[in-house]
Amino acid sequence: MKILYVAGREETYSRTRIVLRALREKGHEVITCLPPDRSFKNYPRLLWNTLLKAPQCDVVLVGFYGQLLVPFIRLLTWKPIVFDMYIGTYETMVFDRQKTRPGTFMARIYAFSDWLSYKMANVSILDTHHAIEHFGKVIGSDTHKLERLFLAVDDSAIYPREADRPHDGFLVHFHGEFSPFHGVRIILQAAKLLEDQNVHFQIIGKGITYDEDMQLGRDLGLKNVTFVDTVSYADLAVYMARADVCLGIFGDNARAQLVMTNKAIEAIGMAKPLITRKNQPIQELFTHRENAFLVEPANPQALANAILELQANPMLREEMAKKAYASFQANCTIEQLGNSLDRIIRSVLKRPT
Repeated sequence: MKILYVAGREETYSRTRIVLRALREKGHEVITCLPPDRSFKNYPRLLWNTLLKAPQCDVVLVGFYGQLLVPFIRLLTWKPIVFDMYIGTYETMVFDRQKTRPGTFMARIYAFSDWLSYKMANVSILDTHHAIEHFGKVIGSDTHKLERLFLAVDDSAIYPREADRPHDGFLVHFHGEFSPFHGVRIILQAAKLLEDQNVHFQIIGKGITYDEDMQLGRDLGLKNVTFVDTVSYADLAVYMARADVCLGIFGDNARAQLVMTNKAIEAIGMAKPLITRKNQPIQELFTHRENAFLVEPANPQALANAILELQANPMLREEMAKKAYASFQANCTIEQLGNSLDRIIRSVLKRPT
């Protein structure tokens, strides 16, 4: 098939990169309309290029961030539209970034943008059934045009590997944006509880809570935490390979109840034991003490106890990692993403596999 891929994020952005690779590895010809960066000022040019390129394609696949693109693309072409929604505007702006509160005028505007893009697309994609159910409640609509596809990661970089171990103790790894739903403060408080247990933490990233989280680290006088600025995807895999355990999210806001996150999938793609907070989306793929260790949110002691248990039980770590990697291979590889996107696009076009 000939697919026009339009997205609000550049080709190097992780979701853009892996979707393009997944489609091309399935043998599809992919024509792209992509911006040089994440700025909204690129959107008029994206739409103009869409108008020019859509007639020669079978279907338009709209990627992240597409809520502002889909309604205009529907006006420009009647080709079928598949929307890789990835994340809702409402959840991001209301629950994660906390730009407004539920029930306000702006919250309704964010929900409307989600509703309109969903209505204008033939099929939209979210990563869990729980996210789909919540989306239906937010927009006040049925969800029959939504499909669940688990998150996938770039398995050309994220894969199990041997690594030099530049540490004698037990190394715990976290990477991601410093934000309320990630709960870096919970990780730092757990690190303080473990400062005499030969446990060291490496934390990679920056974000909106970076300054306050760094201040908390100074206030706690942490000596068992190494902070690293953002690194390339290839280097990230090197850091992860050194770790004994990888961490997911631990926040307790509404956003943290709705997400699985890439870092959880990246951990199991590296065949690493994963510790993350318990929520409904996580439990669609993970089972406690089988392929992940699930803890209560916003609970530094629970996180510290989980780390100590895995530190003391290498057999449990190995078994969890083995089952986690099996889950990854069955659900979260680029090949699996390509198969699922192929199925969805063919169903929209009513073409046989």
